[in-house]
Amino acid sequence: MEEVRPSEDRVVSSLEIEDGVARSDNVYEPTLLLPPKKRSLLRMFLACMVSGGIQYGWALQLSLLSPYAQTLGIPHQYVSLTWICGPIAGFVVQPLVGYYSDRCTAMMGRRRPFILAGCLIICLSVLMIGFSADLGRRFGDTKEHCGTTTGSRWAAAAVYIVGFWFLDFANNTVQGPARAMMADLSAGDYGPNVGQAIFAVWMAIGNILGYTAGANGKWHQWFPWLKTAACCDACANLKGAFLTAVVLIAISMTVTMYLADEKQLDKADVEAASGHGCISVFGDPFKSLKNMPPVLYKVLAVTFITWLAWFPFLQYDTDWMGREVYHGVPQGPKADIYNAGVREGAIGLLLCSVVLGVTSFLIPTLCRKLTSKVVWSISNFLVFGIMTAMVILSLVSTKGYNASLTAGLNGPNHTIKALALTLFALIGIPQAVLFSVPWAVASELTTQEDGGGQGLAIGVLNIAIVMPQLIISLTAGPIDKAFGKDNTPAFGIGGAFAFICAVLALVLLPKTRGTSNAVMAGGH
Repeated sequence: MEEVRPSEDRVVSSLEIEDGVARSDNVYEPTLLLPPKKRSLLRMFLACMVSGGIQYGWALQLSLLSPYAQTLGIPHQYVSLTWICGPIAGFVVQPLVGYYSDRCTAMMGRRRPFILAGCLIICLSVLMIGFSADLGRRFGDTKEHCGTTTGSRWAAAAVYIVGFWFLDFANNTVQGPARAMMADLSAGDYGPNVGQAIFAVWMAIGNILGYTAGANGKWHQWFPWLKTAACCDACANLKGAFLTAVVLIAISMTVTMYLADEKQLDKADVEAASGHGCISVFGDPFKSLKNMPPVLYKVLAVTFITWLAWFPFLQYDTDWMGREVYHGVPQGPKADIYNAGVREGAIGLLLCSVVLGVTSFLIPTLCRKLTSKVVWSISNFLVFGIMTAMVILSLVSTKGYNASLTAGLNGPNHTIKALALTLFALIGIPQAVLFSVPWAVASELTTQEDGGGQGLAIGVLNIAIVMPQLIISLTAGPIDKAFGKDNTPAFGIGGAFAFICAVLALVLLPKTRGTSNAVMAGGH
């Protein structure tokens, strides 16, 4: 029953409401029914804090783990294979979690149970990764001191990969429901672009903090106990950064669990909507794809190609700075130079995140004025230009990958380093679009067409993200080995896909502006 407020100086003892007025046996008092109380933007902003905590850990993963894997002896051409767990986890976990979070009848709401479980697994996973070198030594790796060993440490690599797998599964468990929750909370009052912009702002905050932690080379000095015989300076810095991730995720999760005022979903309504109470674990989520609006498949296609353009940068950004710009290698005499380049790359990603955060505030306005498809297309043209510039910069810095000309180089050219940092900062502009507009478009189309629930829509959209990651993970290594040009071939391919996607976005995407105020399908 909606809240009824009696007029001044009169008491309404009504037990029922008819035609917008309160009635009782003894009193007849016309009253207005109050609309549901609008959530404040501040409460919505704080309710999304968990996405910032998760992104903090994700920023550490993106900036530090590809270089760290190489310090364990995994060759550069095989590093991309360590990321293959991401697309597998995303392909399986996101649609299933999205489907069941749309139908979850837990007392704490639809999305929060999945957020809670995922955050706990993330904390355990980052601890495994951070202490993988120490665990590997206990499980039979070389007893040689980490400062002198140059071989592979396969036990540590195995612990690292297992932790990586659990981390990606848990990230997918949290991110989909967190996005869907923001779509739920923002739809009726503000529209989907606002909710997704808030999500993107928290991602930017998490990135800023995470990349700052990754760029910090003093964790081992502040906390000397982080260093062990198996874990030297760079490893200890990673360990310290990941320990802070556990603390921040715990805090942000607690805030979200308290402020996200989800209501319990009625079980009878769920069974009536789905047609049955006992749901096939793997069958129904994919059968429900048939209920999605046809235009959403065009959105999935454009999203697929967009992420083909982005994954080379996301996987190799700091490695590119360490190798092509700083002329270092992960092991041996130039390892310190490489690690300095990786930290400089993290600073570049920090600049990227600042630009991303500022741009995120402009996304709803730009989408209303230009339409989402135009904003999406422009962002891909920017990615094309930046990737092309990175390829050119790589060829200049490495003198065409001529080993005889670069053998004596022990650090970056200052002009090239400044240009590289500028490119890292500029890529934050299209990244703000990447992290908000595709989900806002999917949310609006699902709302308009009643396409089966926000969680499912976002989970299925994630398939269009993880499949490109699978392709890049499987092909980047062989391409690297075939060309022998480190990261440059992957960046060139990414730029080509960005150009293709910029054109397809204008041709395929519908005109949406992210201003729908309809309540999301499968509401509270």
